[in-house]
Amino acid sequence: MNHGSTTPAGRGTSLRADCVADSAGGLTFDVTAGGASGTAHLVLRRREGQEEVGLPLAPTGDGRLRAALPSTVALPEGRWDAYARVADDEPLRLAPGATDLRALTARTPSGSRGHVAVRIPYATRQGNLTVRSWLRAPHAEAGELRVEGAELTVRGRLYGTCFAPDAYAEVRPRHSPGPARRSDVTADEARFGFSVTYAALGPGVWDLWLRPHGESGPRVRIARLLDDVADKKPVFTYPRARVETAYGPVEAGPYYTRDNDLSVSVTACPSPQ
Repeated sequence: MNHGSTTPAGRGTSLRADCVADSAGGLTFDVTAGGASGTAHLVLRRREGQEEVGLPLAPTGDGRLRAALPSTVALPEGRWDAYARVADDEPLRLAPGATDLRALTARTPSGSRGHVAVRIPYATRQGNLTVRSWLRAPHAEAGELRVEGAELTVRGRLYGTCFAPDAYAEVRPRHSPGPARRSDVTADEARFGFSVTYAALGPGVWDLWLRPHGESGPRVRIARLLDDVADKKPVFTYPRARVETAYGPVEAGPYYTRDNDLSVSVTACPSPQ
């Protein structure tokens, strides 16, 4: 999916950046300088904290300035707002220009470093450029989701570790101390599959996890990260099923959270009047 578009710069901002992704997960930023001169840096500021990453901006010969964020440069998980700083001036918020993220849709990380790093640039509601970064070690990538009647089947791929014979999937209630539900996992090298039966779930939100080494190993959140869509929730939608449970009739279905993690929402059906 190629989101090629140009967004006007926000109020007080005269700089915009085109973004190109490479197959390794790195990003290149080409900033329209608007006549700016002097030493320049592209600055990424983590919205959730005080961290900052500075990348040198070098002239490209066509009036623009280029900065590279290689996949080998650590970018902790979160949302990173993009700025340009010229000389000692105050940093200016960058607006997004054209984006070419096609390489992200064909990317299959090796997982050899024990983690998966994903960076997706996107336009905020205010028309500014932000990079959403994920850093998962290990990572369980959700693939096909199949909803058949009162059951959800999840297929995916595991990165950064391998499966043990006692692997299983876990469906955990997010807001209550109740017990998790287990599902048997079928594994073929790095690929996995399991099913979730809605009738076993009470009303609430249930988060999906993989336990590739059983109880003795890590709990790995299942998410969909390896494409060019920064916010999956409004893009990937799935049918909901009406199910009779021990808690009464419910409607249930999968969805992606704000962080692109996979969950199941279960809602009690209103009683007939």
